[in-house]
Amino acid sequence: MAGPGKRVHGPLAGVRVVELAGIGPGPFAAMLLADLGADVVRVDRPGGGGLAINPEYDVTNRNKRSVILDLKTADGVARVLDLVERADVLVEGYRPGVAERLGVGPGPCHARNPALVYARMTGWGQDGPLARRAGHDIAYIAITGALGMIGNPGGPPVVPANLVGDYAGGALYLVVGALAALHHARVHGEGQVVDAAIVDGAAHLSAMIHGM
Repeated sequence: MAGPGKRVHGPLAGVRVVELAGIGPGPFAAMLLADLGADVVRVDRPGGGGLAINPEYDVTNRNKRSVILDLKTADGVARVLDLVERADVLVEGYRPGVAERLGVGPGPCHARNPALVYARMTGWGQDGPLARRAGHDIAYIAITGALGMIGNPGGPPVVPANLVGDYAGGALYLVVGALAALHHARVHGEGQVVDAAIVDGAAHLSAMIHGM
């Protein structure tokens, strides 16, 4: 976390981001925005997020502030919407429909702040034949063919940790979309929903190889 009174400089200084805490690519995307100078407030759930790492050593929390809110309560939702009203970007990585059920989906957020960039990320997308299925990084990169491209010809694929799917195909594409939407909002005063699917980003990463 950023230390008390620490000033963060960068091209996104003055940009306010609300991160609805999750695991993996969402925190990584918000970390990138914080690294670029954005003021990131991470909304943590009571009891922590379940990642098997001491929060003191979770580097994806760097340059962020934190507030603990229970989004299953009316007060917690109201306080998140208060944060949204003053924010430029919101980052969430829930399963499809979860943010809407909690009352912090794009509808309520844009009602409070029409210029908000609502940046959301899933594995399979918000809709489609696989949207409701559970998934993990390796499944996303396998179905796109990206996994099969890694390793020696004729041999088994080499698993690239969660770098190609979660981080490259997910978090990096979400940040690019969020920055483009932020530029649009600054020019036109209109917010957007940035809907990043890891499977789409991973497929896009292999565009040149497919072309070959």
